[in-house]
Amino acid sequence: MDIQSVVYLNAPEDLIRAAEAVSNAARVAREEGALGDWAFRLGDGSPDAMLGDSDLETIRTLVEAQGGQFEYDVFGINLGSAAGHNRLAERADLDEIVILNPDALMAPDLLQVLIETTAPDVGFIEARQLPVEHPKEYDPVTGDTQWGSTACAMIPRELFVALNGFDAETFFLYCDDVDFSWRVRLAGKRVVLQSAARLFHDKRLTPTGDWPSSNAERYYSAEAALLLAYKYSRDDILEQNLRAFASSEDANLRKALAAFERRRTTGPLPDRVDREHLVADFVLGNYTTHRY
Repeated sequence: MDIQSVVYLNAPEDLIRAAEAVSNAARVAREEGALGDWAFRLGDGSPDAMLGDSDLETIRTLVEAQGGQFEYDVFGINLGSAAGHNRLAERADLDEIVILNPDALMAPDLLQVLIETTAPDVGFIEARQLPVEHPKEYDPVTGDTQWGSTACAMIPRELFVALNGFDAETFFLYCDDVDFSWRVRLAGKRVVLQSAARLFHDKRLTPTGDWPSSNAERYYSAEAALLLAYKYSRDDILEQNLRAFASSEDANLRKALAAFERRRTTGPLPDRVDREHLVADFVLGNYTTHRY
């Protein structure tokens, strides 16, 4: 199993904490006989390397103590999530790839549970995020869901390679996992949320119940919404979003609109897929029905 995270301006102590949780989860899975060879890779897109020699030695010691290998790739440029993970995955040579957010902590039994969930017809297994569980709908018995989040997800390496990884030409930061999930389903595989695989994802709601977001998050999520609707042949959703962005007072939405129009004029826009609307599901501004 190859476990990988793309980092950008993350505090070294937080990355060490995440590595400690990964190593502990690997220990449990190895003790249960579920995990053999494994590696932990960090890809750093920060302007300057976030980890010094002492930090690297700490993480390497944690990983190697549990039989793993550790690699640290300093990109020298902010590649974004999709391209960063594709670059790390080029070095993967084991059966499964685990995509992990650097601000997420694995429960001790998470890897064991993910491994036990593997099946020939499953192409994407997502962990359950806590304390704020993602609101998208999933089958409480089978775990089947329309798309999976890569806050923590396990993907067969063979399938990842067959699908050419994430669409980094289209998606920089958001919706690369939605797009990949839909392509998994177009390939005839299931996307499953395993609620027993618990992940602490350090997200908090505001006192008014809102999800706090930065300007970068708002811009890239808006950009991705336009590109996802275009790629999955939903002109109705695309035009609806274009009109909404054009009339919005949010500078991030207007910026995303301008970026899309530049792509439409000069390229590149992605090849259009799913013209029969077999997998893409756009519901009230989301990418599947939400439970709440």
